Amino acid sequence: MKLFQIEEPDGPLVDSDAAGAAVGIDLAVAVARVAIAVGGNAEILPDADGNRALDVVGAALGDVLLALRARAEKQLARPVTHAAIASDADGAAIARASDEAGLALLRHVARGEAAALAPGAAAEEAAVLGAAMIAEDMVPGGSAN
Repeated sequence: MKLFQIEEPDGPLVDSDAAGAAVGIDLAVAVARVAIAVGGNAEILPDADGNRALDVVGAALGDVLLALRARAEKQLARPVTHAAIASDADGAAIARASDEAGLALLRHVARGEAAALAPGAAAEEAAVLGAAMIAEDMVPGGSAN
């Protein structure tokens, strides 16, 4: 039982008692995005300034995933524990980076394959939306989103 909860001025804290969420992540060459799907409807999660993309030029994969995980946790106000990642990078590198970021990798999928799951979406956003739908389908124990 919680007696009180303190909230940050710019958004809620992560509720550590909440079930973990699964997100979709797109790691493109210059930018990365994170999204969540509920009932097959995917939505990109923006940062506090409303930016939907994160500049990743020169950043380490693990740091990028940590930043996207933090963004999702802030938006959802609960832990993010699983991810489906759309990327054309080496699968072993994605698996290592996921581990570094504390994310269970549900699936690593090519960006084009993920994008095909979101027909009609803007080209630059289709891969993350598709990855979010994969995450929703694969999250252990049913939909934790």
